Amino acid sequence: MSGSEVTQAEKDGAALYNRAALALYDTGVLRLSNTLAWRCPAERLLEHYDANLSGRHLDIGPGTGWYLQHATYPTQSPEITLMDLNPATMKVTTNRLAGRGITPATHTGSILAPINTDRGPFDSVAANFVMHCVPGTWQEKGVAFAHIAKVVSDDGVFFGSTILGKGADHNPLGKALCALYNGPLKIFHNRDDDLAGLDAALDAAFEHVDMTVVGTVAVFAARGPRRQ
Repeated sequence: MSGSEVTQAEKDGAALYNRAALALYDTGVLRLSNTLAWRCPAERLLEHYDANLSGRHLDIGPGTGWYLQHATYPTQSPEITLMDLNPATMKVTTNRLAGRGITPATHTGSILAPINTDRGPFDSVAANFVMHCVPGTWQEKGVAFAHIAKVVSDDGVFFGSTILGKGADHNPLGKALCALYNGPLKIFHNRDDDLAGLDAALDAAFEHVDMTVVGTVAVFAARGPRRQ
């Protein structure tokens, strides 16, 4: 890939989502963790997809593709592009979308690097449950928002969600999972991820930001890309 070099932390995080992990993802994350730990059910995030999804969409870090599989599209023949560092997630998502007659394009790349795909600009871009896995402070993670702003159409939207760390009202299960994921497993990098930092990082790349907190999850939609 061109652009900035992929860090070892990014490589390690992406490698965790192998076939075995993805087989457990829908139950472990979408059903159990989302509801019990983060208090933001998958159905709530699916509503966010339905409200913002376009017919020309880029999905960054699609996971197992559950949201794209169950979403309501504004057109019968949507153009979907998947982006991830891990080919396994894109393969699983591609297989799921085949059941809906959708054949997505795939792009291997880091969210911290320029997005060099010839499929853009996109009328919607999603990064759902992605940013809490990205290493660095909000200032460092905010580089991703600047790259995304460059591939969002003038009237398009960048939307998604991320689990907050600092200042979030985590229950005991959430605290335990955050400690585990930020510690030994190194899945999360969100200890210092606060709402104000996220808002500032998004505001630097987009003119209009709408955000709400559901449980310990920040759910956002940003419009008006600032292309610097």
